[in-house]
Amino acid sequence: MVMLQLRQISVPPGHRLLLNDVNWQEFEAILEELGEHRGSRIAYSQGTLEIRMPLPEHEFNKEIIGDMVKILLEELEIDRECFGSTTFKRKSMLQGIEPDNCFYIQNYAQMIGKKRIDLTVDPPPDLAIEVDLTSKTQLDAYEALGVPEIWRYENKSLQINVLEDGKYVDSEISRIFPNLPIIEAISQYCEQSQTAGTSRTLRLFRQWVKNQS
Repeated sequence: MVMLQLRQISVPPGHRLLLNDVNWQEFEAILEELGEHRGSRIAYSQGTLEIRMPLPEHEFNKEIIGDMVKILLEELEIDRECFGSTTFKRKSMLQGIEPDNCFYIQNYAQMIGKKRIDLTVDPPPDLAIEVDLTSKTQLDAYEALGVPEIWRYENKSLQINVLEDGKYVDSEISRIFPNLPIIEAISQYCEQSQTAGTSRTLRLFRQWVKNQS
């Protein structure tokens, strides 16, 4: 049997590495070796580990969508706690995931001041954001952990998935912002940022949100 160390493996930007038959102890050891300060993202589901290395475009889109969510919540005066790309894992389910960004909204009060998350007692985030999410490993992990809503941005378009009876279904509206055309707005302003720039786009988006009320 050939044994390799993680430092011997290089995942180019825009690519992913799939490892099969990874037990929980190995998953925990890999997380520890990778460390917290890294550019890669992981997803773990029932023995399958995926390591992704995002492209710069991916990072740009995840940041601006996260900023737009914050603007929505601020302008609508909805409290939240943002946990970014925190690792969410649960041994009893053999599941682990690192979203591109995530927010506690309905359950924000429980998460104030939290430095570590234990999903045996803490709720999963209310909203997760993923850019270019195409992996079954990732979706399986989100479903098992019970994340109520995911925004998936791919090919210049936003898709909303909501959890119903333990499975994700497509939705035309966000349960968090049911009175706003979220799909059209996020898609439009993400695309607009490519020519108008981030700062101007976010100012225009904030004005759009104010005009909706």
